[in-house]
Amino acid sequence: MSSLERGLKNPTLSKVDELCEVMQVHPLTLLALAYGLDAKGADKLLTRVQRELAAMQDGQDA
Repeated sequence: MSSLERGLKNPTLSKVDELCEVMQVHPLTLLALAYGLDAKGADKLLTRVQRELAAMQDGQDA
């Protein structure tokens, strides 16, 4: 854990998932914090993610 905190190692997605389980938060919450987002910034990000997911889904349905 200290290697991650000091920036000596980068976590894999599976490690991020494990950390989030221990912290009892969703992985997107941790990523939002990593990008320095506050609640307002997170709202904007989630709106964008919803729009992008919908567009990707529409592309798959075509």
